[in-house]
Amino acid sequence: MKYYFIAGEASGDLHASNLMKALKKSDPEAVFRGFGGDLMVAQGLQLTKHYREMDFMGFVKIAMNLRTVLKNIKLCKKDILNFQPDVVILLDYPGFNLRIAKFLKQQGIKNFYYISPQVWAWQQSRVHQIKRDVDRMFVILPFEKDFYKKFDYEVDFVGHPLLDALQNEQQEFDRTHFCAQHHLQSSKPIVALLPGSRRQEIKKMLPLMTSLQADFPTHQFVIAGVSSVETTFYKRYSAAPDIPVIQHVTRKLLRSSEAALVTSGTASLETALMKTPEIICYKGDYISYLIAKQLIKVKYIGLPNLIMDKPIVKELIQNDFNRLNLKNELTELLLNPEKRLQLATDYNALEQKLGGGGASEKTAALMWKWIGTQMCY
Repeated sequence: MKYYFIAGEASGDLHASNLMKALKKSDPEAVFRGFGGDLMVAQGLQLTKHYREMDFMGFVKIAMNLRTVLKNIKLCKKDILNFQPDVVILLDYPGFNLRIAKFLKQQGIKNFYYISPQVWAWQQSRVHQIKRDVDRMFVILPFEKDFYKKFDYEVDFVGHPLLDALQNEQQEFDRTHFCAQHHLQSSKPIVALLPGSRRQEIKKMLPLMTSLQADFPTHQFVIAGVSSVETTFYKRYSAAPDIPVIQHVTRKLLRSSEAALVTSGTASLETALMKTPEIICYKGDYISYLIAKQLIKVKYIGLPNLIMDKPIVKELIQNDFNRLNLKNELTELLLNPEKRLQLATDYNALEQKLGGGGASEKTAALMWKWIGTQMCY
């Protein structure tokens, strides 16, 4: 069968690649094409557009690049029609993918949505668009099934694919070897810095994160780089140019770390599932923040807190994300054993709530089931 994927960011690239791997087990002749990244290409994707060329975040940034966004949408529609897939699989990235879903419905092309847009957080009216245009929704957070049910829309809860990714990497890990490989001091505790996967995030987050190095001389700070951003870019916005940047090994770095400063998003959940104590940080441009503040309907910004419905991880958002607060919270995280013990207990409960592994295989099996039906709803 022919599958067209659309993933517009690094996390989508990861989860799509694992889904592609699972689909190939049932469909060895599968042909994949679409928008994505390097991990999807490694699974056989014929790449139309790399997600790093779609790196626009925030209301202002999207408005400034609207012409490019519309051009990408036009390219995507044309490429889908030329490819004639049996199904299009959309991953999160709602500003783009919901427009494509509407087009697909008009064209009579079956589409699945894997990893729901965060409609439960803001713009809940989009649920009506999803009901109209999406043939089947596969959700990864336990509360999402109940949320959609309120709108009389049945979805499939498949578990969180991060658990799959972590289980795939559960091999013997040698911290001493890791430190030697990346020229780190194995005797010195590490604070991992995850400033985000987009350049706009890195510009906002990294200067403050790196400025704390001087306050913690007994620890070494290390920046977790992503493949779509070159090392020189991180160095340009680092307040301490000597802080090393390590690319492509974020999970191994988190395994090696005593604590982490993490930009909100999927990375905050990934860090929690790695059982690494963390502080969730976020600061956007002022106009986007004011708009989002009026629209967002949830109590927390971090996924671990949203899933547990309580603040298990400290969040420093917008004006609260300042040097004094960050220093005080990191000191507490590193030096208070009771805080670390409670966090470990909460992390274990979080993992249980996400339903265990096997999300990719379960999703692939359900997709095969729905592909075989004439109508998904």
